[in-house]
Amino acid sequence: MSVQNQSLGIKTWRRAIILFVAIYLLLPIAAMLDFSTKSLSGKRGLSSWRAIFQQPDLIAAVGVSLELAAIVVALVFFLVVPTVVWVHLKLPKLRRPIELICLLPLAIPGIVLVVGVASIYRWISIHVTESPLMLAAVYSMLVLPYTYRSLSAALNSVDIHTLAEASRTLGASTYRMLFGVVFPTIRSGVMSGAVIAIALVLGEYTISSILNFSTMQVEINLIGQTDGFVAVAISLASLIFVFLLLVVIPTTVNHRNEVLEAEHS
Repeated sequence: MSVQNQSLGIKTWRRAIILFVAIYLLLPIAAMLDFSTKSLSGKRGLSSWRAIFQQPDLIAAVGVSLELAAIVVALVFFLVVPTVVWVHLKLPKLRRPIELICLLPLAIPGIVLVVGVASIYRWISIHVTESPLMLAAVYSMLVLPYTYRSLSAALNSVDIHTLAEASRTLGASTYRMLFGVVFPTIRSGVMSGAVIAIALVLGEYTISSILNFSTMQVEINLIGQTDGFVAVAISLASLIFVFLLLVVIPTTVNHRNEVLEAEHS
């Protein structure tokens, strides 16, 4: 009887915690929805939401932010993932130094980081290009701590050394070993890092604002200086858009399928 009471108590606490977290997260969203349907005249309507599609600069900025997110994710896939895997496999003594380097952006405030790279971006803007896609370089540094920890956790959960040795024994090339054998086993960690990278890029404001690049968050801030109702509607729409974007990205895969793919490779 005591065991049943204890189990009931645990379930009650879990439900209470989930309810508290849900209220904590949903209450601001509900307040945003309520505010975005108001107007200066006091009447409620969807005029602020309809005004979203009448902002050409905003639509262009959203396109830029999505392109930046795609570039950053590509850099994570083709640069960070092979580097971290290779360090774990062949250079274990460098794991601590690499981890320290990857975690440095967490210790450096964004304003300090942008002051350090401002002169570089100024030179690039004058002599190379003024495209806002240049922000992909500094954004890649910002996501390093999160992508590295996600990849490191995934690599520590599997025996990649055995997989790598077995694949090389069977005649697999280095490229085949990395992307055909090791990668499927850590796909969940890679996709989690990609999701974090997308969320960070789409939500970043400080660096793009100080460097005078027009991204989604910068445009939302500019619109908010003239029409708060539209700005809140855009902010809520961007939250919903990012949420749907992250939902459609698979962050986990079936472990059995990973093993079968690795064995087949």
